Amino acid sequence: MKYSTGNRGLPAGNPIANIFVVIAGALIIAVSVVLGFVAFVVLGAIVAVFAAVVGLRLWWFNRKLARQGAQSAKRGESASKGYIEGEYRVVEKDRDGTPRP
Repeated sequence: MKYSTGNRGLPAGNPIANIFVVIAGALIIAVSVVLGFVAFVVLGAIVAVFAAVVGLRLWWFNRKLARQGAQSAKRGESASKGYIEGEYRVVEKDRDGTPRP
C-alpha cells in the first residue's frame, strides 16, 4: 500500500463539488459564530439581571438599616450610652475552677 501525505487537497476531484464543500464549510462556521455570539449575549443578559437584582436588594437593605438607625436615634436609643440591655446570671466557681450551678 502506498500512503501519500503530499496530497492535502479537497476530498472530491470535481471542482464544482469542491466549491460546494467550501461554501458549506463557510456557512457552518458563520452559523457557529453567530450562535456563539447569541449565547454569549443571552448569558451576559442573565448575569446583568442577576447583578441588578442583588444590587437592588442590597441598596434596599442598607436603606432599611439607615432608617432604623435614624428612628432609634430619635428615640434616644443610641449605642453611645455605653450599655446593652439584657439578662444575665452570675455563675460562681468552686475552688478547683469548675463552674457551680
